[in-house]
Amino acid sequence: MDKANHPMKHDPWENVNIARSQSRPTANDYIETIFDDFLEFHGDRCYGDDPSTIGGIATLNGVPVTVIGQQKGRSLEENLKRNFAMPYPEGYRKSLRLMKQAEKFNRPIICFVDTPGAYCGIGAEERGQGHAIATNLMEMSDLQVPVISIVIGEGGSGGALALSVGDQIWMMEYAVYSILSPEGFASILWKDSSRAKEAAGIMKLTSYDLVELKIADKIVPEPEGGLDMEKNHRETMGYLKELLVQELQHLSKLPLKTLLKNRYNKYRSMGL
Repeated sequence: MDKANHPMKHDPWENVNIARSQSRPTANDYIETIFDDFLEFHGDRCYGDDPSTIGGIATLNGVPVTVIGQQKGRSLEENLKRNFAMPYPEGYRKSLRLMKQAEKFNRPIICFVDTPGAYCGIGAEERGQGHAIATNLMEMSDLQVPVISIVIGEGGSGGALALSVGDQIWMMEYAVYSILSPEGFASILWKDSSRAKEAAGIMKLTSYDLVELKIADKIVPEPEGGLDMEKNHRETMGYLKELLVQELQHLSKLPLKTLLKNRYNKYRSMGL
């Protein structure tokens, strides 16, 4: 099922729209389907709880793991509650708290990335948005347990990167991962957000682009047209579960020095 070397059959703008689809599985859908015994934790022990970021402990084939995800809603009401999956600083601090807890108890970490970007409102900046993201990047680079990050929808800017410093970065086939949205790119480059489709064509944001650039490590194939929670998600998530079990078995057998050295080299070599 690995189609990483196959030519892309859909254009980048179509890919962006599929990644944003309301019918696409959310982080919670992946967690409920793939894992057992999920227990959600709340709060950053500093300011409050951020509903755009969910996380806790679960089991994967009987093995305890920590799972963290950026959670979108399906209705307007749900999206307002989840802040359209745009995390506040407390979301990143909560995720880091769970990661450090996982490190303490030697649990692998699995992150599901799906955000247009970190929330950039005044309150978020006042509470240290930039510092929270930077701290995650620094701490994740040295976590002494295996870390796998999977981009399941939108992977936008530092908001996505703050959960993506792992030993493996995987992308669902129709997911996108980029420095900012096509609309934002077009607004900056051409002062015209209506050229978003044109921007998507040059941003190298598809899963195939990211694997070719050696930023992502694996593409998880999806049905034609992308995943839909009402139609076709179970087979793909079953396959993803198999991949996770196999990869965590491999990473967990590596000596700690080798795990950390490989992670360091992975990020040092990006763009070379």
